[in-house]
Amino acid sequence: MGEVWRATDEVLGRPVAVKLLLGNGADASAAARFRLEAQTAARLSHPHLVAVFDFGAWEDRFYLVMELVEGTSLAQTLLTEGALRAERVAGIAAQAAAGLAAAHRQGVVHRDIKPGNLMTSHDGTVKIADFGIAQFVDDPATALTTAGQIVGTSLYLAPERALGRPAGPASDMYSLGCVLYQLLAGRPPFQADTATGTLYQHVDAAPVPPRHLGVDVPAPFEAYLLGLLAKQPEDRPTAEQAADWFRQDSWRGRPEPLPSPVPANGPPPRTTATYSLPSTGAPRPASRRRA
Repeated sequence: MGEVWRATDEVLGRPVAVKLLLGNGADASAAARFRLEAQTAARLSHPHLVAVFDFGAWEDRFYLVMELVEGTSLAQTLLTEGALRAERVAGIAAQAAAGLAAAHRQGVVHRDIKPGNLMTSHDGTVKIADFGIAQFVDDPATALTTAGQIVGTSLYLAPERALGRPAGPASDMYSLGCVLYQLLAGRPPFQADTATGTLYQHVDAAPVPPRHLGVDVPAPFEAYLLGLLAKQPEDRPTAEQAADWFRQDSWRGRPEPLPSPVPANGPPPRTTATYSLPSTGAPRPASRRRA
Protein backbone atom coordinates (compact mmCIF):
# COMPACT_ATOMS: atom_id res chain seq x y z
CA MET A 1 0.00 0.00 0.00
CA GLY A 2 2.88 2.37 0.43
CA GLU A 3 6.27 3.24 1.84
CA VAL A 4 7.02 3.58 5.54
CA TRP A 5 9.63 6.06 6.69
CA ARG A 6 11.19 6.65 10.09
CA ALA A 7 10.89 10.36 10.86
CA THR A 8 11.05 12.90 13.66
CA ASP A 9 8.16 14.98 14.95
CA GLU A 10 9.88 18.38 15.07
CA VAL A 11 7.21 19.87 17.33
CA LEU A 12 7.21 17.22 20.06
CA GLY A 13 10.69 15.89 19.35
CA ARG A 14 9.72 12.24 19.12
CA PRO A 15 10.41 9.54 16.55
CA VAL A 16 7.42 8.55 14.43
CA ALA A 17 6.60 6.37 11.43
CA VAL A 18 5.28 8.05 8.28
CA LYS A 19 3.39 5.96 5.73
CA LEU A 20 3.20 7.39 2.21
CA LEU A 21 0.42 5.67 0.28
CA LEU A 22 1.16 4.65 -3.26
CA GLY A 23 -0.80 6.10 -6.15
CA ASN A 24 -1.92 9.56 -7.15
CA GLY A 25 -5.30 10.01 -5.55
CA ALA A 26 -5.32 13.39 -3.84
CA ASP A 27 -8.43 14.73 -5.63
CA ALA A 28 -11.26 16.31 -3.65
CA SER A 29 -13.41 13.21 -3.16
CA ALA A 30 -10.47 10.96 -2.32
CA ALA A 31 -9.11 13.56 0.10
CA ALA A 32 -12.45 13.71 1.90
CA ARG A 33 -12.62 9.94 2.17
CA PHE A 34 -9.02 9.70 3.38
CA ARG A 35 -9.67 12.36 6.01
CA LEU A 36 -12.68 10.39 7.28
CA GLU A 37 -10.77 7.12 7.50
CA ALA A 38 -7.73 8.76 9.10
CA GLN A 39 -9.89 10.52 11.69
CA THR A 40 -11.58 7.22 12.49
CA ALA A 41 -8.22 5.50 12.97
CA ALA A 42 -6.95 8.41 15.07
CA ARG A 43 -9.87 7.99 17.49
CA LEU A 44 -8.75 4.46 18.33
CA SER A 45 -6.62 4.41 21.46
CA HIS A 46 -5.49 1.08 22.86
CA PRO A 47 -2.19 -0.49 23.94
CA HIS A 48 -2.47 -3.09 21.16
CA LEU A 49 -3.24 -0.66 18.33
CA VAL A 50 -0.65 1.49 16.54
CA ALA A 51 -1.66 5.09 17.28
CA VAL A 52 -2.31 7.55 14.44
CA PHE A 53 -1.03 11.07 15.19
CA ASP A 54 -1.56 13.03 11.97
CA PHE A 55 -2.45 12.75 8.30
CA GLY A 56 -2.43 14.81 5.13
CA ALA A 57 -1.20 14.95 1.53
CA TRP A 58 2.26 15.60 0.14
CA GLU A 59 2.95 15.98 -3.59
CA ASP A 60 -0.49 14.46 -4.33
CA ARG A 61 0.22 11.44 -2.11
CA PHE A 62 -1.61 10.77 1.13
CA TYR A 63 0.37 10.13 4.28
CA LEU A 64 -0.21 9.02 7.85
CA VAL A 65 1.98 9.88 10.84
CA MET A 66 1.90 6.99 13.28
CA GLU A 67 3.43 5.66 16.46
CA LEU A 68 6.84 4.15 15.76
CA VAL A 69 6.99 0.55 16.97
CA GLU A 70 10.54 -0.50 17.74
CA GLY A 71 10.43 -4.16 16.79
CA THR A 72 9.44 -6.46 13.95
CA SER A 73 6.30 -7.60 12.17
CA LEU A 74 5.06 -11.16 12.48
CA ALA A 75 5.86 -11.55 8.78
CA GLN A 76 9.52 -10.94 9.61
CA THR A 77 9.29 -13.27 12.60
CA LEU A 78 7.98 -16.09 10.40
CA LEU A 79 10.86 -15.58 7.99
CA THR A 80 13.54 -15.66 10.66
CA GLU A 81 12.10 -18.10 13.21
CA GLY A 82 9.53 -20.22 11.36
CA ALA A 83 6.73 -21.83 13.37
CA LEU A 84 6.34 -20.69 16.98
CA ARG A 85 5.49 -22.56 20.16
CA ALA A 86 1.85 -22.69 21.25
CA GLU A 87 2.45 -20.61 24.40
CA ARG A 88 3.94 -17.74 22.42
CA VAL A 89 1.17 -17.88 19.81
CA ALA A 90 -1.47 -17.81 22.57
CA GLY A 91 0.09 -14.64 23.95
CA ILE A 92 0.02 -13.04 20.51
CA ALA A 93 -3.59 -14.14 20.06
CA ALA A 94 -4.71 -12.60 23.35
CA GLN A 95 -3.12 -9.23 22.57
CA ALA A 96 -4.24 -9.05 18.94
CA ALA A 97 -7.80 -10.03 19.84
CA ALA A 98 -7.86 -7.37 22.57
CA GLY A 99 -6.83 -4.74 20.02
CA LEU A 100 -9.48 -5.91 17.57
CA ALA A 101 -12.11 -5.88 20.32
CA ALA A 102 -11.33 -2.24 21.10
CA ALA A 103 -11.70 -1.29 17.43
CA HIS A 104 -14.85 -3.35 16.90
CA ARG A 105 -16.49 -1.64 19.89
CA GLN A 106 -15.99 1.62 17.97
CA GLY A 107 -17.50 0.10 14.84
CA VAL A 108 -14.15 -0.05 13.02
CA VAL A 109 -13.19 -3.14 10.99
CA HIS A 110 -9.58 -3.61 9.93
CA ARG A 111 -10.21 -5.68 6.75
CA ASP A 112 -6.55 -6.61 6.21
CA ILE A 113 -5.29 -8.59 9.20
CA LYS A 114 -2.12 -10.41 8.15
CA PRO A 115 1.35 -11.04 9.62
CA GLY A 116 2.75 -7.86 8.08
CA ASN A 117 0.18 -5.72 9.94
CA LEU A 118 0.87 -7.25 13.35
CA MET A 119 3.89 -5.63 14.99
CA THR A 120 5.78 -6.96 18.00
CA SER A 121 7.81 -4.46 19.98
CA HIS A 122 11.06 -5.34 21.71
CA ASP A 123 9.21 -5.86 25.03
CA GLY A 124 6.83 -8.38 23.42
CA THR A 125 3.82 -6.09 23.05
CA VAL A 126 1.70 -6.85 19.96
CA LYS A 127 0.23 -3.88 18.08
CA ILE A 128 -2.06 -3.88 15.04
CA ALA A 129 -1.20 -1.36 12.32
CA ASP A 130 -3.09 0.19 9.40
CA PHE A 131 -6.61 0.44 10.81
CA GLY A 132 -8.96 2.12 8.34
CA ILE A 133 -6.45 2.16 5.51
CA ALA A 134 -7.64 -1.02 3.80
CA GLN A 135 -11.16 0.34 3.48
CA PHE A 136 -9.85 3.57 2.02
CA VAL A 137 -7.57 1.82 -0.47
CA ASP A 138 -10.41 -0.54 -1.45
CA ASP A 139 -12.61 2.36 -2.57
CA PRO A 140 -12.37 2.73 -6.39
CA ALA A 141 -13.08 6.44 -5.98
CA THR A 142 -9.66 6.95 -4.42
CA ALA A 143 -7.93 5.79 -7.63
CA LEU A 144 -5.56 3.70 -5.53
CA THR A 145 -6.99 0.39 -6.72
CA THR A 146 -8.68 -0.84 -9.88
CA ALA A 147 -12.44 -1.26 -9.80
CA GLY A 148 -13.56 -4.56 -8.33
CA GLN A 149 -10.22 -5.41 -6.76
CA ILE A 150 -10.43 -7.10 -3.37
CA VAL A 151 -7.99 -5.56 -0.93
CA GLY A 152 -6.51 -8.04 1.52
CA THR A 153 -4.01 -10.78 0.94
CA SER A 154 -5.88 -13.84 -0.33
CA LEU A 155 -4.10 -16.07 2.20
CA TYR A 156 -6.01 -14.40 5.04
CA LEU A 157 -9.29 -13.39 3.40
CA ALA A 158 -12.54 -14.52 5.02
CA PRO A 159 -14.95 -16.65 2.92
CA GLU A 160 -17.65 -13.96 2.91
CA ARG A 161 -15.15 -11.47 1.51
CA ALA A 162 -14.01 -13.98 -1.12
CA LEU A 163 -17.67 -14.10 -2.18
CA GLY A 164 -17.76 -10.31 -2.53
CA ARG A 165 -19.73 -9.62 0.64
CA PRO A 166 -18.93 -6.72 3.00
CA ALA A 167 -16.34 -7.16 5.71
CA GLY A 168 -17.46 -7.25 9.33
CA PRO A 169 -15.85 -7.87 12.72
CA ALA A 170 -16.12 -11.63 12.13
CA SER A 171 -14.03 -11.21 8.97
CA ASP A 172 -11.19 -9.82 11.06
CA MET A 173 -11.47 -12.82 13.38
CA TYR A 174 -11.20 -15.26 10.48
CA SER A 175 -8.10 -13.46 9.23
CA LEU A 176 -6.62 -13.57 12.73
CA GLY A 177 -7.31 -17.31 12.78
CA CYS A 178 -5.36 -17.70 9.53
CA VAL A 179 -2.44 -15.80 11.05
CA LEU A 180 -2.44 -17.90 14.23
CA TYR A 181 -2.60 -21.10 12.17
CA GLN A 182 0.45 -19.99 10.18
CA LEU A 183 2.35 -19.06 13.34
CA LEU A 184 1.74 -22.55 14.72
CA ALA A 185 2.16 -24.63 11.57
CA GLY A 186 4.62 -22.51 9.61
CA ARG A 187 2.17 -22.33 6.69
CA PRO A 188 -1.24 -20.73 6.17
CA PRO A 189 -4.36 -22.92 6.35
CA PHE A 190 -5.13 -22.45 2.66
CA GLN A 191 -2.70 -21.92 -0.18
CA ALA A 192 -3.04 -22.63 -3.90
CA ASP A 193 -1.02 -21.86 -7.00
CA THR A 194 -3.20 -18.84 -7.75
CA ALA A 195 -5.00 -16.25 -5.65
CA THR A 196 -8.30 -17.40 -7.13
CA GLY A 197 -7.59 -20.99 -6.14
CA THR A 198 -6.85 -19.86 -2.59
CA LEU A 199 -10.14 -17.97 -2.43
CA TYR A 200 -12.03 -21.10 -3.48
CA GLN A 201 -10.35 -23.01 -0.66
CA HIS A 202 -11.44 -20.39 1.88
CA VAL A 203 -15.01 -20.87 0.71
CA ASP A 204 -15.17 -24.65 0.27
CA ALA A 205 -12.23 -26.49 1.88
CA ALA A 206 -11.86 -27.55 5.50
CA PRO A 207 -8.55 -26.61 7.14
CA VAL A 208 -6.25 -29.47 8.12
CA PRO A 209 -6.11 -29.64 11.95
CA PRO A 210 -2.63 -28.46 12.99
CA ARG A 211 -1.99 -31.60 15.05
CA HIS A 212 -2.41 -33.65 11.85
CA LEU A 213 0.63 -31.73 10.60
CA GLY A 214 2.65 -32.69 13.64
CA VAL A 215 2.17 -29.38 15.47
CA ASP A 216 2.51 -29.63 19.24
CA VAL A 217 -0.61 -27.75 20.32
CA PRO A 218 -3.15 -28.61 23.04
CA ALA A 219 -6.46 -29.98 21.77
CA PRO A 220 -8.52 -27.05 23.18
CA PHE A 221 -6.26 -24.57 21.37
CA GLU A 222 -6.68 -26.46 18.10
CA ALA A 223 -10.46 -26.67 18.49
CA TYR A 224 -10.75 -22.95 19.22
CA LEU A 225 -8.51 -22.11 16.27
CA LEU A 226 -10.69 -24.16 13.94
CA GLY A 227 -13.66 -22.26 15.35
CA LEU A 228 -12.04 -18.99 14.28
CA LEU A 229 -11.82 -20.50 10.78
CA ALA A 230 -15.53 -21.34 10.62
CA LYS A 231 -17.00 -20.68 7.18
CA GLN A 232 -20.03 -18.80 8.55
CA PRO A 233 -19.28 -15.49 10.31
CA GLU A 234 -21.85 -16.12 13.04
CA ASP A 235 -20.06 -19.33 14.05
CA ARG A 236 -16.81 -17.54 14.98
CA PRO A 237 -16.02 -16.16 18.44
CA THR A 238 -15.93 -12.40 18.82
CA ALA A 239 -12.69 -10.55 19.42
CA GLU A 240 -13.61 -9.93 23.05
CA GLN A 241 -14.43 -13.60 23.61
CA ALA A 242 -11.15 -14.68 22.02
CA ALA A 243 -9.12 -12.18 24.05
CA ASP A 244 -10.65 -13.45 27.30
CA TRP A 245 -10.25 -17.11 26.31
CA PHE A 246 -6.56 -16.83 25.51
CA ARG A 247 -5.81 -14.50 28.42
CA GLN A 248 -7.33 -16.94 30.92
CA ASP A 249 -5.10 -19.76 29.67
CA SER A 250 -8.13 -21.81 28.59
CA TRP A 251 -6.09 -22.95 25.61
CA ARG A 252 -3.97 -25.15 27.89
CA GLY A 253 -6.93 -27.40 28.69
CA ARG A 254 -6.43 -27.30 32.45
CA PRO A 255 -9.16 -29.07 34.43
CA GLU A 256 -11.80 -26.90 36.04
CA PRO A 257 -11.96 -27.03 39.88
CA LEU A 258 -14.82 -29.10 41.29
CA PRO A 259 -17.78 -27.07 42.53
CA SER A 260 -18.48 -27.16 46.26
CA PRO A 261 -21.50 -29.30 47.27
CA VAL A 262 -24.70 -27.39 47.94
CA PRO A 263 -26.36 -28.52 51.22
CA ALA A 264 -30.13 -28.81 51.43
CA ASN A 265 -30.19 -26.69 54.59
CA GLY A 266 -27.71 -24.89 56.74
CA PRO A 267 -24.96 -22.32 56.20
CA PRO A 268 -23.26 -21.70 52.83
CA PRO A 269 -20.69 -24.36 51.87
CA ARG A 270 -17.06 -23.83 52.87
CA THR A 271 -14.39 -23.65 50.19
CA THR A 272 -12.69 -26.71 51.73
CA ALA A 273 -15.54 -29.09 50.91
CA THR A 274 -14.56 -32.76 50.68
CA TYR A 275 -15.42 -35.65 48.38
CA SER A 276 -14.64 -39.36 48.49
CA LEU A 277 -12.64 -41.28 45.94
CA PRO A 278 -14.44 -44.46 44.84
CA SER A 279 -11.29 -46.55 45.29
CA THR A 280 -10.36 -45.66 48.87
CA GLY A 281 -13.15 -43.59 50.32
CA ALA A 282 -10.57 -41.20 51.73
CA PRO A 283 -11.78 -37.57 51.86
CA ARG A 284 -9.67 -34.98 50.05
CA PRO A 285 -10.07 -31.24 49.64
CA ALA A 286 -11.97 -30.48 46.43
CA SER A 287 -9.75 -27.50 45.71
CA ARG A 288 -6.72 -29.79 45.30
CA ARG A 289 -8.24 -32.37 43.03
CA ARG A 290 -6.78 -32.60 39.53
CA ALA A 291 -8.47 -34.45 36.70
